Amino acid sequence: MIFRLDERLLFPDPALAEPDGLLAVGGDLSVNRLLLAYQNGIFPWYSDDEPILWFSPHERFVLYPERLNISKSMRKVLRSDIFTVTTNQCFSDVMDACSTAPREGQDGTWITADMKAAYTDLHHKGHAHSIEVWQGDTLVGGLYGVAIGNVFCGESMFSRVSNASKTALIWLCQSGRYNLIDCQVYTEHLESMGAVMISREEYIAMLHKTVA
Repeated sequence: MIFRLDERLLFPDPALAEPDGLLAVGGDLSVNRLLLAYQNGIFPWYSDDEPILWFSPHERFVLYPERLNISKSMRKVLRSDIFTVTTNQCFSDVMDACSTAPREGQDGTWITADMKAAYTDLHHKGHAHSIEVWQGDTLVGGLYGVAIGNVFCGESMFSRVSNASKTALIWLCQSGRYNLIDCQVYTEHLESMGAVMISREEYIAMLHKTVA
C-alpha cells in the first residue's frame, strides 16, 4: 500500500513499503521532514514530472568503514598526492556536478531544482555534507549526503577524472566520523570496495541507536 502524506509531520511504518521500496507520496522537502525520513530509513527519490516519492528499500547496500577494501592501484593513487580533499567547501557545486554526471541506464537526473534547494538548506543547518576532490584548483570529484549521528547517508557522487570519487569515499571512510556509510543502491564498484547488503530492519536499528 502506498500512503499519501499531508501537512502532518509523520511517515507510515517503513515495513509497509512496496516490493520496490516505495512507501509514500506527497508531503514536502522541509528540513524537519527530511530529517525524520532519514532517521527512519526513508529518502525521497523522484523526477521533475512526478510528485515527491518516498522510498524505504527492503535491503540497504552499506559500507562499514573498518571493512573498506582499497586496491593496490588505488593505494598508489592515494600515495601520489595528485588529489587534495576538502569538506563542505562548495556543497552546491558538488550537487550541481552530481546532477549533470552521466549515469548508466539513466536518462536525466533525480536531483531536481527543489532537491538542490532542500539539501542546500539541510547543509546550511549542519545536516548535509560534501566531500570535494581537487586537482590543483579544479574540482574533479566528490560526493554529498546526510549525516544522522554516526551514519552517513550517501546521496550521490561524481568523478571527472579517474579515481576522484573513490578518493572522496575513502576519505569519508577514513575520517573516523562514521560507523556506517549508506550507499543505498548496489553497484559492482562499491561491492569491490567492501559494501554489503543488510536488511532494512538491521539498518533502521542502527539509525535509531545513533539517534538515541
